[in-house]
Amino acid sequence: MYKVFYQDRIIYLTRDFTTNFFNNYGLFYKFYDINELADLLKLYSVITKIKKLYIFHPDLQHLFNEFKKVFNYVEASGGVVFNKEGKVLFIKRNNKWDLPKGKLETGELAREGAIREVQEETGISNLNITSKLIDTYHIYFDNKIPVLKKTQWFKMETDSMEEPRPQTEEDITEAIWFDQQDVPNILGNTYLSIIEILKELKLPPF
Repeated sequence: MYKVFYQDRIIYLTRDFTTNFFNNYGLFYKFYDINELADLLKLYSVITKIKKLYIFHPDLQHLFNEFKKVFNYVEASGGVVFNKEGKVLFIKRNNKWDLPKGKLETGELAREGAIREVQEETGISNLNITSKLIDTYHIYFDNKIPVLKKTQWFKMETDSMEEPRPQTEEDITEAIWFDQQDVPNILGNTYLSIIEILKELKLPPF
């Protein structure tokens, strides 16, 4: 299954119709062709009361490949950084709590891009990747052009004693180390995709 975040809603791409239909509420669609899919996604974008859209096809990879064609597809990477005290590094961008991430440059590996983006957006160096986390997908609009972004996430550690410095030219207003017990305070002002990562890391309150 692919889970694609769109604002405060979710689009599921799956081959499992029966389980999802009987266990969930939302809009259900069996994929037929790309033109019909494009029309459906336009409809979903304006019917904001429907929080979940389930799209089915027995060949999940084929479905995802067709889904991507509706968008300008970009790849990014980012990091969840822990310091020696076990604190977690967050940024505030566009008045929302977020994690440092950004688009990959041409030919850049995801691990390289993740470290570069964290350094650029927070000013923190001496970063060491300790594990690969989940990939997330989300939809946004760039000058009215629909974009599907895949972000590869990595868990990182640092022994740096530097104070975080937000990259203001990227609309980042804060870069702060959070005690893990304070993480629940940001949940009301962050993105569903970020919550998904915090769940995988089993950070409070998960």
